[in-house]
Amino acid sequence: MASVAEWIEGARLRTLPAAVAPVLAGAGIAIHEQGFSATRTILAALVALGLQVGVNYANDYSDGVRGTDAQRVGPQRLVGSGAARPGQVRAAAFGCFGLAAVFGLVLVALAGQWWLIGVGAACILAAWYYTGGKHPYGYLGLGEVFVFIFFGLVATVGTAYVQLGQAPWPAWTAGTGMGALACAVLVCNNLRDIANDKAAGKRTLETRLGERGSRIFYAILAGIAVLAVIATAAGTTWWALAGLAMVIFLIPATQHVLGGGQGLTLVRTLKFTGFAELAGGLGIFAGMLIGA
Repeated sequence: MASVAEWIEGARLRTLPAAVAPVLAGAGIAIHEQGFSATRTILAALVALGLQVGVNYANDYSDGVRGTDAQRVGPQRLVGSGAARPGQVRAAAFGCFGLAAVFGLVLVALAGQWWLIGVGAACILAAWYYTGGKHPYGYLGLGEVFVFIFFGLVATVGTAYVQLGQAPWPAWTAGTGMGALACAVLVCNNLRDIANDKAAGKRTLETRLGERGSRIFYAILAGIAVLAVIATAAGTTWWALAGLAMVIFLIPATQHVLGGGQGLTLVRTLKFTGFAELAGGLGIFAGMLIGA
């Protein structure tokens, strides 16, 4: 039976900044537009965290039963290592999705935008079918596309929308930056696993781009994130440039990726990338608060 520490490791806490950061950025837009609600922001954060932990457990389960995690470079997974039974991990995933759905329903009720239930359902389906089902899109090289949409645009713009009832264009630029960094987290993770993924038949974007192409792609995503913060500040307040605090983490992370970082050293770079996204979201939020 898996220990509490192993369950916590299975939740992949290092990926949680990717859930919180876009909510902070979206809340920042709501502050600038004078429609901020602390309650709705907290609910949006709980939805995002539930989905993130849920997708982490879902990936653990699906990759484990397929044998993809049999030989890992990074931290061991619950199913792949045999620490927990597949059914237990699957139940944990759906439990997290269920909590996200409950918080989401409360948020939708407060916002009075019932059509957002469809968006929430799409988020849960996307989380499960990343590596689940007969034809997981994560095995087809489409992981970054869905991560950009759901953990970038939907999370950021959605947080602003449930507070404002509209989606001003700076919410989209902020969402672009958050989505780019969420994709960079995924690139960093998959770059580490290229050899194992190829052997297991998991055709991620990184196995298609190759090692050199993946490293260049990471740098491009980092650049997009920086430009997105500048664009957001240009459309709101220049205080939002506080989001450029992300470069404190992005510069060493990008240097390490472009410098040929391998194996377990990329785990630290993955953490730095997550911290960069959190710094970006928090910086935008703080900048909007000061600017207001």
